[in-house]
Amino acid sequence: MNVRPRDWMAVRAHRRATAAANATEMLRATLDEHHEIRPGDVDEVADRSGLPPAAVAGSASFYADLTVPPGDRICAGTGCFVARDGAPAVSEPQVYCLGCCYAAPAALIGGTLVSGPDGAPAPPIPYSCAAPEPVVLAGLCGGDRPWEAWSTVLRNRQWRGILAEVAWSGLRGRGGAEYPVIAKWRAAQALAAPRYVVANGDEGDPGSYCDRLLMEYDPDRVLAGLALCGCAVGASQGLVLVRAEYPAAAAALRKAVERARAAGYLGENLCGSGIDFDITVHDGAGSYVAGEETALLRSLQGLRGTVQARPPYPTGGGYRGRPTVVQNVETLAAIPWIVRHGGETYARLGRTIETGTKLVCLNSEFSTPGVYEVEFGTPLRHIVEDLGGGLRRGRLRAVQIGGPLGGFLAPDELDAGLAGADLATYGVSLGHGSLVAIPDTVPPAALLRQLWSFARRESCGACAPCRVGTQRGLELSAGVDAQLHAAGQRFDALLDIMQTASLCAFGSGVASAVRSLLRVYGTETIGGL
Repeated sequence: MNVRPRDWMAVRAHRRATAAANATEMLRATLDEHHEIRPGDVDEVADRSGLPPAAVAGSASFYADLTVPPGDRICAGTGCFVARDGAPAVSEPQVYCLGCCYAAPAALIGGTLVSGPDGAPAPPIPYSCAAPEPVVLAGLCGGDRPWEAWSTVLRNRQWRGILAEVAWSGLRGRGGAEYPVIAKWRAAQALAAPRYVVANGDEGDPGSYCDRLLMEYDPDRVLAGLALCGCAVGASQGLVLVRAEYPAAAAALRKAVERARAAGYLGENLCGSGIDFDITVHDGAGSYVAGEETALLRSLQGLRGTVQARPPYPTGGGYRGRPTVVQNVETLAAIPWIVRHGGETYARLGRTIETGTKLVCLNSEFSTPGVYEVEFGTPLRHIVEDLGGGLRRGRLRAVQIGGPLGGFLAPDELDAGLAGADLATYGVSLGHGSLVAIPDTVPPAALLRQLWSFARRESCGACAPCRVGTQRGLELSAGVDAQLHAAGQRFDALLDIMQTASLCAFGSGVASAVRSLLRVYGTETIGGL
């Protein structure tokens, strides 16, 4: 048989993934039963899953939920860090975001999300549409029925039109990279079936909680978007990975899947169209980097969630070695509106390149925190001062944009628009769209160390520039005791290496974020740590 080397790689990946589908779940069950994972447990899971013991041991030692005994979690993310005025979390174990930045500080106690100084049950997420009309929030703010576009496509056999409308829309991924959605879809569609579509619900950027909002409050919209994506690329199976810190979101999605099956939106030969499509929901196991698409696909397959070199890209060899489209939750939530109202209508919103709307998340330091849907290009000052109402206390010293890999802006730089091109002039990336207001009560030294601490803990370790660089950066930050612009010189060579040689955007993003922090706080004497 004449088979190309890459074909063999795909076959082997398919066999490994099929056997390993439940390896992480088996390890989680073992931990729940024994309160630890013993060497004998690793061998048993390896026998049952068909994975090599080394692969099972790699997963068991990688994920936070498998290395830390089950129990309560304290949030050490930027929003909670700022709410404590830069004081460290008082206890372990810690996680770097619980999606409760609007009511920080937060913790997960006995499976219940609590917030504020008294540890009361977390309040509902505030949200509002500040765009000309709601798109992603069309169900929450406009009463739009998410499955209507899907049922119309099935009844009228209009699945080819999905690609055309998404192409017209100019929709780009909302997970941070802003890669054109249509380019992913066409790349996967051009290759042989079976194909898969995956919803990335591993929202881990401290400061961002818009995906949690969508998955908990409007899960049908996320699922309908995934179904439309699957239909467009010719996939019959969709998967959703929800980060471990969002148990309520996972539960909401599973209930929504059940409702959709009962209503005939998921299953076989849907509406007599000959289309088969179904969705399964998977729990993450605690890893920030598993939100990167190649790491996420490994996580779904029971493997260590480390970033993989590309090519091959997931659209060519992803889940089970097959063509796979991975899209962020917010991206998928926009698709039902685009299919129903038309891509050209969507493209009139926002800017010429960055079309449409974006969800932005404001932390608890704002007077009116919450999730706001705005057009791309909206001035940041309007978001901060008008939508957010300015700070509830103190004086604004900086705004962190797009999470730990985004960057920092000074108060006099907020006339920039919410758009990649505008932010790039300051060395900042949009990322997931969070805005964390940082008052002048937060010590810059503590902020610097918090950023490096996050980077060190969440690096997947797949490449030396990031694995070693984040550790070295944390060590260097501990010795900073002068002005930041002077202290920044000690980081220059390290940041150059991380920015140019890291395997994925994590290492380079950390380097850019540190540089922006040093720039914004560079004139202040920060004192010791």
